[in-house]
Amino acid sequence: MSDVVQKLWGFCHTLRHDGIDYGDYIEQITYLLFLKMADERGVEVPKNCEWPALRDKSGGEVTDHYADVLRTLGKQTGILGDIYHGAQSRFNNPVNLKKLINLIDETEWTALEVDIKAAAYEGLLEKAASEGKKGAGQYFTPRILIQSIVRCIKPDPRHSKDFTICDPASGTGGFLVAAYEWLVEQTGGALDRELAKRIKRQTYFGNELIPRPRRMALMNLYLHGIEPHIKLGDSIYEVPDGRRFDVVLTNPPFGTKGANQAPEREDFTIRTSNKQLNFLQHVMTILKPGGRAAVVVPDNCLFADQAGEVFQILTEDCALHTVLRLPNGTFSPYSPGTKTNVVFFTKGYPTEHVWLYDARTNAPGITKKDRQLSPEHFAQFERCYGPDPNGRGKRKPSDSKEDRWRRFSLDEVKARDYKIDSLKWLKDDSLDDADNLPPPEELATEAIGELEAAVEELGLILEMLEGGNGVAEVPVSSQ
Repeated sequence: MSDVVQKLWGFCHTLRHDGIDYGDYIEQITYLLFLKMADERGVEVPKNCEWPALRDKSGGEVTDHYADVLRTLGKQTGILGDIYHGAQSRFNNPVNLKKLINLIDETEWTALEVDIKAAAYEGLLEKAASEGKKGAGQYFTPRILIQSIVRCIKPDPRHSKDFTICDPASGTGGFLVAAYEWLVEQTGGALDRELAKRIKRQTYFGNELIPRPRRMALMNLYLHGIEPHIKLGDSIYEVPDGRRFDVVLTNPPFGTKGANQAPEREDFTIRTSNKQLNFLQHVMTILKPGGRAAVVVPDNCLFADQAGEVFQILTEDCALHTVLRLPNGTFSPYSPGTKTNVVFFTKGYPTEHVWLYDARTNAPGITKKDRQLSPEHFAQFERCYGPDPNGRGKRKPSDSKEDRWRRFSLDEVKARDYKIDSLKWLKDDSLDDADNLPPPEELATEAIGELEAAVEELGLILEMLEGGNGVAEVPVSSQ
């Protein structure tokens, strides 16, 4: 697997001189790899789109033919049309295109075991995410974190015939892939034919706003033998259909880009333009009663002006049983300064208490080279979380030897106006040590988060002023 990745990735540096960035490169590999595997399997494709017809072209013919192939395939139905919809060639130099075709042709992909070819593709995605300053990084959640979340949530489709799993911000499909890999590990791949057919075709769902990561997710899952249902569209601003899910696993996009107005959704109790808070409301909508979720959210989602209102609704409609405060730098190198958390909840049961695991305070931050993210970073949290995916197992603070595991009653949460960020008990030693302050990028990211929250509050005030013809509605005191 590493040989395949290194061979394909090594050629990427050559293409950089042709104006093809990391994300473009993986996208072009997706197009060519699918055609190569279709040829190996004898899958019928439109006339003149076959792999041999493309492979045997050279010179200027190969670039012209490749562009025609992409246009034709983009008009097809099913997963073929999904992967190639809107596809365009990024190659200007026919020599480079021909060399990539030859590199892919050297490997008989369908002869590789599923886990090997899937790992090869995910290896390319991970490299693109870590190497590119922009591009795949914004769609790629660290696999180690995803796998830890999945082990806690246990998304097991054997529990019922209509069991479904969804990621409404699917990116390149990491959560859905990990959910399937967890199942394979639990079963040893031993599933009867009908069950395997249902799981592979009717279990994994997603939504993605951007065409490129969506097609990468489709390819990623296809390489794992899954035929997913991943819609192209906006999860927040488009009203969802009536489908509901047993498990939702997601890492919504951070930041406020594109979130300039509150969505018109009747199912959203709290009107806000904060994307993360809206994603939490969306997840509450699309969960089945009794369904469980794990959502990655940045700190500003926990202390923003309307965070308390959203979390009040969440604690009333769901059991918010666990919050994981992630180590600093968890998203290195994609977004190293962003402070993040994972909230775990089950729909249909009111919150009685919230368990919080603090893996951040007085813990060394994650870095790209010296202190890379590893499974050990979440091992103690997983032991504290316990075997029950709904967080109802026996728990006690002493499960953490470093006092990182603490229970808060609902009254304590209410007393803090449902601002989950304020649930703290460990003294941060770095605040007393000027020589041990967080890196500048972390301080800058935290400041930007607070500024974004302030800007959103000002936006809401402006909306009130505009709605009231220049006069904001001020509550009248009863006294």
